[in-house]
Amino acid sequence: MSEETTDLSCAEFQAQLPDLIGSGENIADHAHLLKCENCSALLRDLETIAEAARQLFPIVEPPDELWAQIESAMQSEEAASDS
Repeated sequence: MSEETTDLSCAEFQAQLPDLIGSGENIADHAHLLKCENCSALLRDLETIAEAARQLFPIVEPPDELWAQIESAMQSEEAASDS
């Protein structure tokens, strides 16, 4: 990691945090987190909140026939508008 990355203030790190989290990479070993308990605690809190949200709103896969139904409805609308 570059010196620029290791010498971030908390404000600078927290400004970058959404992009770091959004990258999908494991940021637990980020140099700032290794030396800053406040930002480490913030990240743990955010992870706890994200996990609670996943439990409240689980990802539901649509039924296999959904796209066929959508395509059929679109074709029906198209045929009705051509008439």
